[in-house]
Amino acid sequence: MRISEVAQAASVPLTAVKYYQREGLLPPGEKSAPNQTTYDTRHVERVRLVRALLETGGLSVAVTKQVLAVLDADTAPLAEVFAAAQYAMTSSRAQDNGASQESRDRIEGRVSAAGWCSTSDNPGLEAAARALDGLRTIGFDAPDAYLDAYLNAAATAARADVAALHGRQERDAIAELMVVGTVLGDPLFAGLRRLAQQDAMHDLFPVSDHASPAGADIEGAQS
Repeated sequence: MRISEVAQAASVPLTAVKYYQREGLLPPGEKSAPNQTTYDTRHVERVRLVRALLETGGLSVAVTKQVLAVLDADTAPLAEVFAAAQYAMTSSRAQDNGASQESRDRIEGRVSAAGWCSTSDNPGLEAAARALDGLRTIGFDAPDAYLDAYLNAAATAARADVAALHGRQERDAIAELMVVGTVLGDPLFAGLRRLAQQDAMHDLFPVSDHASPAGADIEGAQS
């Protein structure tokens, strides 16, 4: 198929597919004539994957290249593929200043108390510790019960991630779901948490049936 047919099959604008191509995010097609290149279903699948990583997952082009390189490493064990992808994805959102040792110790302590099998170089430790530092700047020193609630929710989500892998047989399909599921699982978890927060807040701070959502008030003020 031609590049325009790849775009159509993937339901992605042709301009976006050509951009992915220029950035080296797509494998080269096969030269069928001096001025003609043909593509196949692998390119359609890669276009969909790239779009998910860039647009939905919010990764940069550079980090997307790293993730794709990990996925394309056919000889690497799946555990190494996942670990390398985690580091690539976490580094793209890392802040210049590292987390405090106090917060790192707090997170490691709760993880240890939960009996998790994890290593001190997991990028999630740094990300979680930075979050604790941020909470502390507004005077909230998260108690153990607060952290344990997040640990339980994270464990439930992680078990769902692993269970989903059992439905795939081929190595490439498993690796793809491991990586893309991690990228898109973050906004999925955050979105559902927002909905759950609204439900929890409704019980604690009930509003009248006639009250409009805060977002609607802002939108009306801007119009």
